[in-house]
Amino acid sequence: MNERAERKTIPIQDINETSNCASAEPYALMVLGDSMMPEFEEGEIIVVEPSGLVKDGSYVVAYVNDEYIFRQIVKHPDGWMLKPLNPLYENIPVADVDVAKGVVIMKKRPGKRSEQKSYI
Repeated sequence: MNERAERKTIPIQDINETSNCASAEPYALMVLGDSMMPEFEEGEIIVVEPSGLVKDGSYVVAYVNDEYIFRQIVKHPDGWMLKPLNPLYENIPVADVDVAKGVVIMKKRPGKRSEQKSYI
């Protein structure tokens, strides 16, 4: 049976509304897809700090075009853009860093105790 067909995607806003966590507490998400390859592989777990400092080059969870996405936020001459690391995907221009709803502070590969990386 196809593993992808069995996986349920839960929108981030549902997590925030139904969890007992305060909105400023870090939360974990699983990377889906290949838009952030090679740094972030599908199935890896990222830890997101909702009140983290957003700066040029930060990996963020952003709300844009009525959905949450995981990208790198990058400053360019005309403003900011959400950049996928995989060149097969397009950059998304944004007005400012306010689209970022959290900063990735760590990643971990499930089942691999020693394989984790910090981004702070």
